[in-house]
Amino acid sequence: MERNQFTDGLGRRESMNLTFKDFEQLMQTVSQGWNEGNARKAAECFSEDAVYVEPPDNQLYHGRAELYEFFGGDAGTDLPMRITWHHLAFHEQEQIGFGEYTFQFNNRYHGIVVVKLESGLIKHWREYQYRSDLGWEEFTRHNSF
Repeated sequence: MERNQFTDGLGRRESMNLTFKDFEQLMQTVSQGWNEGNARKAAECFSEDAVYVEPPDNQLYHGRAELYEFFGGDAGTDLPMRITWHHLAFHEQEQIGFGEYTFQFNNRYHGIVVVKLESGLIKHWREYQYRSDLGWEEFTRHNSF
């Protein structure tokens, strides 16, 4: 993914805010990494000092290196991880985005993640999810869109 950058008056390159299209590409790269079993690809979407949490402390990981291991590391995972984004939204000025998803690994979960970006990478990841054996259509049957 190319990051939006500009050169300041001293010739230094500085990052600009991402657009929705950039955000969408970043989130798709995370999902591609997980779906392909490529922990490095997914982890590289996060900043070196990222915080990944399922509140309050169901899951809590600090930094890209810890996330790389959580995502499978060099050995990979015993079972494949699968994530599907159903909806993505992004506030360009605040650099805060949301994704509604279905995730499957040991169990199936439907949830929402809120992310805060910094310098084009995910700095904060906060997810809320429900375990369910239902598929997405059945899970959202009373309010599908």
